[in-house]
Formats: sequence, C-alpha cells, structure tokens
Amino acid sequence: MHDVILVHGLWVPGVVMQPLAARLGRAGFRCHTFSYLGALRPLAVHAERLARLAREVGPAHFVGHSLGGLVILEALNRPPPVAAGRVVLLGTPVRGCYAGRRLARYPGGRWFLGESEQLWREGGAARWARPEALGVVAGTLPLGLGRLFGPLPGVNDGVVGLDETEVDGMADRVVLPTGHSAMLISARVAAQVAAFLSDGKFSKNPA
Repeated sequence: MHDVILVHGLWVPGVVMQPLAARLGRAGFRCHTFSYLGALRPLAVHAERLARLAREVGPAHFVGHSLGGLVILEALNRPPPVAAGRVVLLGTPVRGCYAGRRLARYPGGRWFLGESEQLWREGGAARWARPEALGVVAGTLPLGLGRLFGPLPGVNDGVVGLDETEVDGMADRVVLPTGHSAMLISARVAAQVAAFLSDGKFSKNPA
C-alpha cells in the first residue's frame, strides 16, 4: 500500500502539508491532501468528507497533524467502516488541550476555535481499537501559538502537551525535539512517519 492521505490542522490550508508530502513522495508514497475548514463545520462533517475521499482513493494510510488527527480518528471510528492502512498522528490533542481551553477564555477565543472548541476542551477518540497500527509523533520543543498567553504546563510542543497526545491502543510513539508547526517541515519527523507507514513502528535509530 503506497497511498497516503494527509490531513492538516486548524486554520491552515492544505498546502502546509506539501513539505511532508514531498519527503514521503521521495520515500515511495503517493500523497493526497484532504482540505477542510476546521472551525466552520462540526467534526462529523469533515469526517464524512474524509471518508468519501478515502473510499475514492482506495485503502490508504493516514497522517494527520493536530486537529487533522481528530478528523482521521472520527472518520475511521464511525460506521460504515473505511478501509485503511497505518495511521500516524502528529501533535494531535486526543485528550483535550490546555492551550485551547485557555484561549477559549479570552475575548474572541471561542470564535477563533469555532466548531473545534469542544475538541480542544474535551479531546476526541483517545482509544484506538482497530487492528491497523496507529503511531503518535509528539514534540518537546515549546515553540508555538499556544504560548501566546503564557507558558504551558509540563512537556509540550508549544501548543499540545505530551500527555495530551497519548492514545490507548497505539502501537508506538516517538517523542522528538520539535515544535507543533515545525513538525510539518522537519526531515526527522518525515523520516519517522515514513518508517511507521512502512513497518508499523518508528525508527529507534533516527538519522
């Protein structure tokens, strides 16, 4: 299986996935980018559209950044089932997000988060029960918009905390010294994604 569907995060266009797509392309994967307006429609609407794309593409791997990972989880965990390969989540707040909850308390914060506000507050599907392998990439470099209103507790990538990325039932997780948005342009992250899509596990000896 060589097709990969890439799903971006909140308030960014699908083009932000191109650096990762280019690196995965050089590793032998054929990438398809799913674009959506995360704050303007409920998660279920995006998940249904993603499921339709997945059926058109055929069985594919999935890679989601931030909120995009929650869209993937919703699409794959709801009926009718969608055929899938392996799944990688990049900095996805599956258990809610302290930075998002804090932002929502400020004037305009809930407007900015829109329909995604509840997901940042409560998280999404923090349990993976499908047979396909799911891997998580988490960052530890606290550089991101989540720090605009002050530091974040614990280890974090500048938006999402390390403990907020943990999925019950995940096959593997790798923790890298990268920031939330920087994951998308990191050669090291791309190499780990390619390794997991190929082998179902992350590389323990990254270049």
